[in-house]
Amino acid sequence: MKPPRLKGRALTAARLAAENPATSALLSDVLKKSLGLDRLVALPATARAPLPLDVTPVRGRAQPRELPDEGLAPTTRKSWPRSAEDLVAAFGSKKAGVEEVADRALYAVRKLGHNRVLNVLVANDEERSRAEAKLAAERHANGQSLGPLDGVPYLVKDEVDVRGLPTRVGSLCESEEAKAADATVVARLARAGAVFVGKTVMTEWGLSPLGQNRAFSMPTNVHHAERLPGGSSTGSAVGVAMGAVPFAIGTDGGGSVRIPAALNGVYGIKPTFGRVSRTGSLTGSVGHIGPIGASPADLAAFLDAVSSEPDPADPFTLAAFAPPKGGFGCRLGAGVKKLRIGIPDSEWADAHGTVEKACRSALAALEQAGAELVPISIPLASVAAPIGYLTIGCESLGSHLDHYRHRRDKMGEDLRLSYAVLSGISATDFLDAQHLRAALRAQTALALADVDVIALPTTATTAPKLPVHDRGLPFADTEAIDAMCRFNFLGNLTGLPAGTAPVGVDEDGLPIGLQIVGDAWDEHIVIGVLAHLERLGVGAVVKPKAAHDLLAGS
Repeated sequence: MKPPRLKGRALTAARLAAENPATSALLSDVLKKSLGLDRLVALPATARAPLPLDVTPVRGRAQPRELPDEGLAPTTRKSWPRSAEDLVAAFGSKKAGVEEVADRALYAVRKLGHNRVLNVLVANDEERSRAEAKLAAERHANGQSLGPLDGVPYLVKDEVDVRGLPTRVGSLCESEEAKAADATVVARLARAGAVFVGKTVMTEWGLSPLGQNRAFSMPTNVHHAERLPGGSSTGSAVGVAMGAVPFAIGTDGGGSVRIPAALNGVYGIKPTFGRVSRTGSLTGSVGHIGPIGASPADLAAFLDAVSSEPDPADPFTLAAFAPPKGGFGCRLGAGVKKLRIGIPDSEWADAHGTVEKACRSALAALEQAGAELVPISIPLASVAAPIGYLTIGCESLGSHLDHYRHRRDKMGEDLRLSYAVLSGISATDFLDAQHLRAALRAQTALALADVDVIALPTTATTAPKLPVHDRGLPFADTEAIDAMCRFNFLGNLTGLPAGTAPVGVDEDGLPIGLQIVGDAWDEHIVIGVLAHLERLGVGAVVKPKAAHDLLAGS
């Protein structure tokens, strides 16, 4: 049984007990058990593998399997959502101007900021935004468009550097000094002509998947004001779901792109580790940069813009396979005939009934369209989340140890509690988790030797509850955290690409996400599956009541 949500005085008392050497061991044991960390010690010695010398993703197949391409027509949408493709088409037909759309995007994020439960913005530079929009407008007018993102507005998670703005990473401990240069991913989007709109709110140092941070004005779920929006790429997902932009930069260490994308009902992908440069952003062995978008085509266009060449400043990108012929969107119209989808049924047992039903229904639609559902087994997937908690938690504490020792008074009570517990993790515990991680990587590669992708729910439940009296306040809820992360750490620990598609809603109208995990460097295959879900009408973005339309009146 997991402990109840801790908040207010109970949270403070737990934090004090965790920071007190006399009582820390007892409390830490309770919280470790609530997250399943005790299950790792009980595993037999044979469950472990030697520590890898690097974290380069392991492919299941030496060569990708040849899959048919049905040459299907592009997905047709009605008026929602507005994708990058829709905006560029409007520019070309003169139905809307680049500067006009940029103004609407800037207005949208400002207006969301006036609504205390939908704010997505932490910083912006309207002078830069308007200058980029003006240049893009001139290119379109002269027939010199730079491509599918030229003039398209986007948002950036506040874990990624933008020249002239601070990078606070959701923490009051971080410096407010402006960054001197764009992160590589931002610089490459600028090179593609995309228009920067602003930096988005996130959870403190990205360590919570729930979407609360008492230090900044955080949004609620876009479909229900008393449900959590997910994190840590909270503002990026909410901005896309509300129609302020077609796509946004997120980061993902344990589901932080996929969780908020799923909870707010849009698309997202965590690419293969090393596919997208992390220069000017996060570090660690599980952190990835990835897009959240209104459509699978938006995810592909993002990757085409930022991942077409290695970054000498990020050695992990040097190991990346070359982009697929035709770009990351090469399978947008390929269909799913003869695609082998691995189903680890023992994993699905942990999903809530409503979530499982919607995701199984989506898989049935893919099967009817020609895919083959194949039972697979990844025994250590059941403990991927505990391994992930130890990995990302210890890496985060190590990165912020000076802040924790000298500036912890600026941290939220929930983060202080987490770090206090993590401070009690031994080197033996951490290294043992890495041995298990190595074995999990091998098991997953073995499974992918026989299938093209693996299907899992994105989250075990829909968006957890956020009562009005909990808004803006710190709390610790291990049950909600586990429900969000249960199926996501598999992708981060292995470094494999993993995307999410909105495939239904529950009885409260809350979105449900289906996760597709691919072999290393197979983002195009994952995006192809997401695109076919969209084509079948199974993957559908539901328009929130207060959403903004960047082409309204055009």
